[in-house]
This record gives sequence, structure tokens and C-alpha cells, in this order.
Amino acid sequence: MTSFSTRARAALPWAVVVGIVLVALSLRGPIVAPPVVIRDIQAELGLSATAVGLLTGLPVLCFALATPLATRVIRRAGPEIAVVVCLLGVLAGTIVRSAGGTAVLFLGTVIIGAAIAIGNVVVPVIIRRDVPWQRASLVTGVYTASLNVGSMITSLGTAPLAAVVGWRWALATWGLLAVAGAAFWAVLAHRRDRTPLVRAARSAEEPAVGGRVGRIGWLLMIAFCGQSFSYYAVTAWLPTLLADTRGLGAESSGVIASLFQIAAVVGAFAVPALAARTPAWVPVAVIGALWCSLPVGLLLAPQAYTTWSIIGGIAQGGGFTAIFSIIARVTRSNHEAAAVSARVQTGGYVAATFGPSLAGALHAATGAWVAPLLLVLVATLTFTGGGIVAAVQARRQGPAAN
Repeated sequence: MTSFSTRARAALPWAVVVGIVLVALSLRGPIVAPPVVIRDIQAELGLSATAVGLLTGLPVLCFALATPLATRVIRRAGPEIAVVVCLLGVLAGTIVRSAGGTAVLFLGTVIIGAAIAIGNVVVPVIIRRDVPWQRASLVTGVYTASLNVGSMITSLGTAPLAAVVGWRWALATWGLLAVAGAAFWAVLAHRRDRTPLVRAARSAEEPAVGGRVGRIGWLLMIAFCGQSFSYYAVTAWLPTLLADTRGLGAESSGVIASLFQIAAVVGAFAVPALAARTPAWVPVAVIGALWCSLPVGLLLAPQAYTTWSIIGGIAQGGGFTAIFSIIARVTRSNHEAAAVSARVQTGGYVAATFGPSLAGALHAATGAWVAPLLLVLVATLTFTGGGIVAAVQARRQGPAAN
């Protein structure tokens, strides 16, 4: 099967890159929007503190639980249609979430989380299939950067919108991004010769996910567990930590937290730049060192919290890019890419659901932030160890044919 000609595939497929950017803009924004207006939601619906925590953590849990469903959708419908299903699901969940009371709010949130799980899995499959392996790291960086840009746009825009039209319409407005993305991918699906992954999965020539690729997949899952645990724990508690230890107000803490998020764009593009000039394990080692410097820096030199937050932000963007670049590089088929991506993300997002709660429990038990920061350090070391070994194994195997 050749969905693109050999000559076309030698170049970067810009239509696919644009499509990936449009998908990414809708894959994190719907999650970060509610916390911006959570007081308005809480006041109108009478949510308890527990319900508020569930509302913000539920999408990540859905990422893990819905990932097996995502692989089935991709196999049956093909990658393009799976993207359309993802974005229409995000749109439907966004509308439902804004349309009623507490039960409807949570129902819409579950729909959004399940839909995004499809997008999380299918994008690495598309990168593996359509992007020359030499460019896979760069396009993965573009994808990672777009995730963070989408989060930033939504975070900055939701509160002003809510002040004008109320929180319901403010949340629903971001569904327009999903409409644009779904329309683009529907056109892309119509214009290309698409062979569903289910046909490939039934082929006798389809390789099973085992051998060295299977080992690399498990190592990447371990690395992504450390990555996701650290990211969600820091995202949840960094503003509170800064308020407690440095006396920062809510606005100042929010600014530092936003630096942690947007600095990920630097990491997303730094990994491809390093990967083009160094052995495969070097970008992972550099990113791991930066990740570890966040908890170590906050413990040993807390007055430099701005520096550590930016460095940690660079690391979290680079870590995501490094892991999923390796998946695109080593998998030998679309089916294998989907299976490895699903395995990595299921494990990683399960770990992510425990990050904020475990860090919060340690803080409550000790009355300080030393233990939570040491926990984050263990997680970042887990990313570093698993990622380096996976990168070394991937280099030995060499790139798989697109």
C-alpha cells in the first residue's frame, strides 16, 4: 500500500502537519478551560471541593481508561476518520458540558476525555505513517508545542469571555477549534487513498508487537509514567507551593505556573535540534537532567523559583516529544504504532491520575513540601532512566521503514 507516492513522502507533508496542529489545539484546551472559571461553576452548581477536584482530574483518568477503545476506533475507521471522530467528540462533549446541571457537566467532561484519548493515540500513528523518520522528531515537536499553545490560548481567553457571556458560553466557544479541525481532516480523508488499519491488522504480514519493539514500548511506558506523574503533580501544586514557601499571591503564582506551561514550546523544538546532531540517548539525558533540576532546585535554592519553573517547563515539553519521537522511529507499521502508543499512554495516564493526590497527601501528612518534591524527583529519575535505555535500544534497532 502506498497512500503517498515515494517522491511525495520524501518531503514533509505540510497538509498533514497543518492538520496535526489543528488537532493539537483541541486536545488540551477543553481540559484547562474549566479551572479558569471554576469559582463561577462552583457558585452556580454548588459543587463541593471533592467534586471540583474530580472535574479537573476526570479527563486524565479517561485518557487511560478510553485508550483501548481508541485503538479499536483507529483500526476500524482508519487514522483520518479517527481524528474526525475525536474532534466531533470534543465538540459534543463541550456542548453537553455547558448545557445543564452537575450531572450533565460531568457527562460532558467524560465525553471530552474519551474523545481526546482517541486523538492522543492517533497522532503518533499519523506521524509514523506520513512523516519521513528523519522529520518525525521535528513534527512531534510541532505537535507538542501546539498542545501547549492551545492550552495557553484557552487559559488566557476563557476568563475574559466568561466576563462577557458567562462561563457556559465561554467553555462552549472553544468548540469552534474542534469544528475547524474536523472540517480540515474530513477533507483530507476524502482526498487521499486511505486503507483502514483493520485491513493491515488482518494481514498475515502484520508483525506482532514483540521483540525489541515490544521491549522499547515497555521502557517508554515507564518513562512516560515518570513524565506524566511529574507534569500533573507540578501543574496541580506549583502555585500553592510558591504561595506557601515564597509568599507569592495568587496572581504571581499563576504567572510562574504559566511559565512552566509555555516553556514547554522550547523543549518541544530543542529535542529535534539535539536529535539531529547527537546520539539518540543524548536528548533524553539532557531533558532528564532539566526535569530533575526542578525539584532539586526548589529544595536547594527555592529563591530561584522562576528559573526552576522555566527549566522544568522546557523539560516537560521535551520529555513528551522525546518519548513519542521514539515511537514514530521504531514501530514498523501503523498497527504497531497504535498498539505501542496505546500501551505507553495507558500506563502514563494511569500514573498521572495519582500524581496530584499523592503529592497533596504527602504535603498534608508532613506539613511541608520536601516530601512531595522528593516524590517528583523519583518520578523524573524514572523518566530519565527508562527514556535513556529506550533511546539506546531504539538506536541499536535503527529506524523502521515508513
